[in-house]
Amino acid sequence: MSKPNFPNTNVGGGIKKVLYTLEKVSSIGVAKATKALMSKNTCKACGLGMGGQLGGMTNESGEFPSVCNKSIQAQSTDIQPAIPDPIFHHSLDDMMELSEREMASLGRLNTPLYKAPESNRFIPVTWEEAMKKATAKFRAVDANRSFFYSSGRSSNEAGFLLQLFAGLFGTNNVNNCSYYCHEATGVALAGTIGTGTATIELNDLPGCDLFFLIGANPASNHPRLLHQLKSIRDRGGKIIAINPAKEPGLVKFAVPKSPVSLITGGTEIASEYLQPHIGTDYLLLQGIAKAVLAQGRADALFIDKHTEGFDNYVEQLKSLSWDDVVTCGIRKETIEHIAKIYGESSNTIFAWGMGVTHHVHGVENVEQIANLALLRGMVGKPSAGLLPLRGHSNVQGIGTIGVKPVLAQDVLRNMSEYFGVELPKSKGLDTMSSMKAAQRGEIDLAMIVGGNLYASNPNSSWAAKALENIGTKVFLTTTLNRGHIKGAKGTEVIILPVAARDEEWQPTTQESMFNFVRLSDGGIQRLDNVKPESWIISRMAQSVLTDCPINFAEFESHRSIREAIAKILPDLADLASIDVANKEFHIRRRILHSPDFNTDSGKASFANVCTRSKSNSAFTLCTVRSEGQFNSIVYEDEDVYRGTTTRWCVMMSPKDMKKLNLESGDRVTLKSAIGEMPLLAVVPFDIQEGNLMCYYPEANIITSTEVDPRSKTPGFKATAVEVIRV
Repeated sequence: MSKPNFPNTNVGGGIKKVLYTLEKVSSIGVAKATKALMSKNTCKACGLGMGGQLGGMTNESGEFPSVCNKSIQAQSTDIQPAIPDPIFHHSLDDMMELSEREMASLGRLNTPLYKAPESNRFIPVTWEEAMKKATAKFRAVDANRSFFYSSGRSSNEAGFLLQLFAGLFGTNNVNNCSYYCHEATGVALAGTIGTGTATIELNDLPGCDLFFLIGANPASNHPRLLHQLKSIRDRGGKIIAINPAKEPGLVKFAVPKSPVSLITGGTEIASEYLQPHIGTDYLLLQGIAKAVLAQGRADALFIDKHTEGFDNYVEQLKSLSWDDVVTCGIRKETIEHIAKIYGESSNTIFAWGMGVTHHVHGVENVEQIANLALLRGMVGKPSAGLLPLRGHSNVQGIGTIGVKPVLAQDVLRNMSEYFGVELPKSKGLDTMSSMKAAQRGEIDLAMIVGGNLYASNPNSSWAAKALENIGTKVFLTTTLNRGHIKGAKGTEVIILPVAARDEEWQPTTQESMFNFVRLSDGGIQRLDNVKPESWIISRMAQSVLTDCPINFAEFESHRSIREAIAKILPDLADLASIDVANKEFHIRRRILHSPDFNTDSGKASFANVCTRSKSNSAFTLCTVRSEGQFNSIVYEDEDVYRGTTTRWCVMMSPKDMKKLNLESGDRVTLKSAIGEMPLLAVVPFDIQEGNLMCYYPEANIITSTEVDPRSKTPGFKATAVEVIRV
């Protein structure tokens, strides 16, 4: 077996990404791409904030152009022609030979599909046939044996209808993809500061002088953030990157918006780069807090006036020894240096990604970030605060409007009063609990709106079997993915083709990671047989809920949906008139420019110090996304920033390679308690000894279903593995 060649790369961004973007635009068609990108529709990629009524390539601060290759990649998928009919002559076995990238490249889905339990292929059917079959199944099943799931691509309007339909159907088994990404953030921040989202707006970034970037790689996943980070460095601010792997794009990035940055070979991003062992962020953060206290840099006035639980927090920090702290892999002197930088900062922003939340102690990780911010009064003032880096463009909005297994009591009361109905009050099943119920044979029907539930689950073999135990699955999607095929054997599958965001028949709304609600016009026509998600859900509710006092036909009007949301969720009152005034807005009570915390006491709370036993495993594996993918969608097999040419590889410290007598391109097998990942090409990478990286979702075959007990988020980022030379 020949060894793959892995070229080195030292900088992110640059002219190659500009050329890539131009090539992608050309492949789409310049006219089509321009129409899509310039339309008044929210970006379909990350939740950073771009598009809406200011224009498709303008961000929330009014900056133009604000676009990245992720935006282009998302558009390229939606602008594809319809899947050719001959594709559906192939069996599911044939389709399983395709990779995720190849599946996404088949084209857009432009016809409903049906697969009978005994069949091995999808059959194109009419909308009437598909809706009739779905309605019949909903009427036949016990609501308690169903679950509803939404990705972050859906609109607020569709998400609200989905959870309302589910509640009236009789179940709170309603969840969204945040349970596999930032639910730990929501739980942690709700308990410390009273709100589960960002405390800052985009306009706060120009005023900060220190930016902590923890467990995230925005060079690949939120490229437009790099322009903001460059600006911080340009005005003399500092960026502290905390990541087990030294990501090239966080060391140096050639920002496409800056000719100087391009010409000079890139801008230095990280002022300091700390590489703790996987899963030990909490120790590092607590160590910084110990040093801040020792240096006398705590904000005593802020703590006394605006927080509670500080004395207990300090006592716990005192009992935490430095010997324990430095097991994170960072020396005490380095931690003290970082604390000094923090202590001298006037305005600090803390940002983090799934490297923090994807752990069985993800909530505790985020709590330590909040503790560190509260220690110096960096929450509750302009240009400082907390910024969870959200993934899909409307994943935060989907949570805001209630696509989750438990609603706040006031929301449930408002909804019941507004509609004059009784809704189920018991807590429903979260995403993992729904999957485990399916594995036990307790789920008969699932309605899955967007996403790829197979690829997003750990323990892929287990996930496929769990999905196989669901008798009927109803998918709403724009394209096919492996999640529609894995788990389809012996089951009934109905696939309904939906309109992309910029194809919606009516305006829709989305929420950015900065709590900013944007209005998308829709209106672009590409395919002739797709329907909006809201139309499908409304029509299905009308057919299934025959004795329902709510007239779901009214909700085929998005304005009617928004008016209902505005009445039920007072912080979203501005939603009622957003399409009339065309005035986008920040959700009330979330941006904390003053220390007015949404807690019962009005004060923020210091959380307990986290103490956990360190893993005895020789190697710990972290799953990561590549530059050429978004969530589970893979656009390119190569990762230009990390220098890999295949996704079937493992990134390893050269020191570990030497210990194991391995060279670049040698093959190894990774073995976990779940299973094996064979024949991986070894790639040398700047990462702490004992730490490994593999690509998601491929590495899900060896990750565990164990979850954080508080957020129910799986620990994708820390799997104990053995390295076996082939």
